[in-house]
Amino acid sequence: MAMKLTLKQLMMRSALPAVCLTVGGYFAFHAVSGPTGYVAWREYKVQRSKLQQAVVSSEEQQAALQRRLVLLDPRHVDPDLADELVRRNLDLVKPDEVVVPLPATQAQAAN
Repeated sequence: MAMKLTLKQLMMRSALPAVCLTVGGYFAFHAVSGPTGYVAWREYKVQRSKLQQAVVSSEEQQAALQRRLVLLDPRHVDPDLADELVRRNLDLVKPDEVVVPLPATQAQAAN
């Protein structure tokens, strides 16, 4: 026994599945491209790795400064470092020394 459905009955029967599909599509879209979705998660991961590299670099710089600070301890100053600082800051050289100027990039790398 075949039953013929009117357009109104067909629309009523398909309304609930259509609403469910729409809501499911909405949540699927935001799970992929929303502010906390998969795409944002990948970007956060990249940012996190960059920040971790910056932290490592900062820790290395801090360790280098800490080593230099230990060498400048007033109770026992490293003579080589003191000589280097005096010569650099006061522009002093011994009479028998020759000063060879370095390009700016090499001078910065040496410091």
